[in-house]
Amino acid sequence: MATMTSLIGLINKIQRACTVLGDHGGEGMSLWEALPSVAVVGGQSSGKSSVLESVVGRDFLPRGSGIVTRRPLVLQLHKTEDGQEYAEFLHLPRKRFTDFAAVRKEISDETDRITGKTKQISNIPIQLSIYSPHVVNLTLIDLPGLTKVAVEGQPDTIVQDIENMVRSYVEKPNCIILAISPANQDIATSDAIKIAREVDPSGERTFGVVTKLDLMDKGTNAVDVLEGRQYRLQHPWVGIVNRSQADINRNVDMIAARRKEREYFETSPEYGHLAHKMGSEYLAKLLSQHLEQVIRQKIPSIIALINKTIDELNAELDRIGRPIAVDSGAQLYTILEMCRAFDKVFKEHLDGGRPGGDRIYGVFDNQLPAALKKLPFDRHLALKNVQRVVTEADGYQPHLIAPEQGYRRLIEGSIGYFKGPAEASVDAVHFVLKELVRKSISETEELKRFPTLANDIATAANEALERFREESRKTVIRLVDMESSYLTVEFFRKIHLEGERGPNAPNSNRNDKNDRSERNAPNPAMDNPDYHLRKIGSNVNAYINMVCDSLKNSIPKAVVYCQVREAKRSLLNYFYVQVGKKEKEKLGAMLDEDPALMEKRNQLAKRLELYKQARDDIDSVAWKS
Repeated sequence: MATMTSLIGLINKIQRACTVLGDHGGEGMSLWEALPSVAVVGGQSSGKSSVLESVVGRDFLPRGSGIVTRRPLVLQLHKTEDGQEYAEFLHLPRKRFTDFAAVRKEISDETDRITGKTKQISNIPIQLSIYSPHVVNLTLIDLPGLTKVAVEGQPDTIVQDIENMVRSYVEKPNCIILAISPANQDIATSDAIKIAREVDPSGERTFGVVTKLDLMDKGTNAVDVLEGRQYRLQHPWVGIVNRSQADINRNVDMIAARRKEREYFETSPEYGHLAHKMGSEYLAKLLSQHLEQVIRQKIPSIIALINKTIDELNAELDRIGRPIAVDSGAQLYTILEMCRAFDKVFKEHLDGGRPGGDRIYGVFDNQLPAALKKLPFDRHLALKNVQRVVTEADGYQPHLIAPEQGYRRLIEGSIGYFKGPAEASVDAVHFVLKELVRKSISETEELKRFPTLANDIATAANEALERFREESRKTVIRLVDMESSYLTVEFFRKIHLEGERGPNAPNSNRNDKNDRSERNAPNPAMDNPDYHLRKIGSNVNAYINMVCDSLKNSIPKAVVYCQVREAKRSLLNYFYVQVGKKEKEKLGAMLDEDPALMEKRNQLAKRLELYKQARDDIDSVAWKS
């Protein structure tokens, strides 16, 4: 099996990598949260700092009155075999600290950088790694001391803010709680035990530590607490003797302080029988052994979480797109693939797979007929206008039988009105197609990573639509002009024949009496001089209605042929030709991605690599014999 040192050291390494990548959570449990760690909890002046320094064997934490720890300190301890002893901060990755007084100053400076020189707190952790032959592999999280009242310079919410911060760590099921309580305070009033009891009522995750045993009143001791009779936990209580203020003032080093602590317990009449289970060295070993045991228990769930996250990361990378090769062939292939993806979405809109294409039918079924009905034929074919047009068409010599030139001018003038609705139909369909291009660009997932290419495709598509519109406009105008250039003769011959079959037409079956009475009947054409003009207007109107019915069918066909059909067939053809002529640098510029998306992909790739490496490392270490 793997040694305790290698397994815990590996977890430290993974936690550090998680911190570098900011893998602290989000939806679901993060890898950081799944890895066991030890949170140090206690009230202000409970001796938390002294316990940590005893475990580390170095004097490195800021000291002072009131709230000193104002940001969580994630302390990773790495046991070295070569005798080297140094510290590194995550925010100063290439700087080694061998002077631990400088470590203390950097903790204070980094705290002030976020909170300012106030007594405010921040939940942004400071990451510190210490490499030393005097430590065991362990990760400890030093949290701000719990307090009961706000002091000068602190907000009124400070008490609740600190408690919420502490809870955010100790509520996690994989967090081991190191509850620090001073011996000269009733354990029933201990802030650390109170919050530990609330989040871990069974005591399975809590280790109790009693500090300042040497400062208890004469005649009193903490044996009942240390032996678990006063408050029972699943794990043994550990007593600690901190350095005295005089030792701190004399700069007594921590190694000497450890030796003095051992002597205290070995020679104490109250605690001598517990000496082998007391002291900071024993506490560090106890925590390390328990942490290693918890890690082994959690390995299956950690591996399951890692595998699940790897699948999610791969799926997300597939969704936003993998990195593009740098050679021009691959770049051109990618551009064409993006174009095909867009073209597929655009055609789905036209063909009904997605909404929008039905609006084109609406142009032909609603907008065009409505526009045709509004044409001013009543005004154009009014009696006075018909008279004016016919008279002007005759010139100085009036017509003899039928005013053919007047007919033609009235018809041509009427047909000219159809150009407006015809062009309006072209423009309306053009607007729909442009809107479908815009929607298709936004709905093509593959294009979201390439804003420059998306813009180029949209520009090329809109330019093509403009060409299609111009061709369609020419075609529908040509349809209207064709109706003016050659009139349907059969229509007027039919009118003429129907006129001859009227009431004055000869009929061999009639008797002479009836014939004479009909000839003597009043003739509206003779009695009403406006009759012929009304008849001309009526005939022209009938002809225009026939033309209208014809154009109502032919205009949609022309528009669809010139615009919709071409948009489906060759929307990006010109763009393909232009892209094929571009040099490598210009192709690369078209694939210039959104910086935010590139950063997201890089972060996903790094997290993916982290999780894969973590899985391989855990597999190789956990089952090593």
